[in-house]
Amino acid sequence: MTTPLIGLTTYREQARWGVWDQRADVLPAQYAEAVVACGGVPVLLPPVEGAGAADAVVARLDGLVISGGADVDPGRYDAAPHPRTAAWRPDRDAWELALLDAAEAAALPVLGVCRGMQVMAVHAGGRLDQHTPDLVGHDEHSPGGDVFGSVAVTTEAGSRLAALVGSSLTVNCHHHQSVADHPGFVASARAADGTLEAFESPGGDRFCVGVQWHPETAADVGLLAGLVRAAAAYSGA
Repeated sequence: MTTPLIGLTTYREQARWGVWDQRADVLPAQYAEAVVACGGVPVLLPPVEGAGAADAVVARLDGLVISGGADVDPGRYDAAPHPRTAAWRPDRDAWELALLDAAEAAALPVLGVCRGMQVMAVHAGGRLDQHTPDLVGHDEHSPGGDVFGSVAVTTEAGSRLAALVGSSLTVNCHHHQSVADHPGFVASARAADGTLEAFESPGGDRFCVGVQWHPETAADVGLLAGLVRAAAAYSGA
């Protein structure tokens, strides 16, 4: 069986390494390492402009991860920015939405991670709650800085997610926004405070899952292993 190629969208940030200080396309190595550990080959996908670019990329992939990162532009879901919504990246928003268009047309397996879940919701015509602490009264989903929140989530019985990770687990979160509504997806996990922590496409025919947590940072390889298995089946179809 051919080893599946898994695309990973990247950040575009000002970065420093060696003698250099310039814009760079970067992604925490844990993403690629987790894909390799699960039997896939990671391919980094920096933002690209141009008609047809996303279709060309998706035609060569077996699976896609929409990675974590900055807030989504609230204009994408016809909302005014919350005071805490900042530093969105128009180039990345456009690229990832185009990738999701192409992935949907090709029935490509997709996993959205944190921001990735939010992009998936917006792509489907949904909206975001721009500052989750306003709703739940605490900062446990994103304590600040480079610290992850430790959040207990419960999965929906019978969901694809539950089959991959079990009925409950404690996850690493780093999100101050969350999904308000998600047309075309069904809820598959929530935190104790009611925050939606995962959704998935109904029916089970296609692997299309979004989670607010960061499975690449912990021993939770069930999600990425599930994506890689789905990608291997897609490659062999």
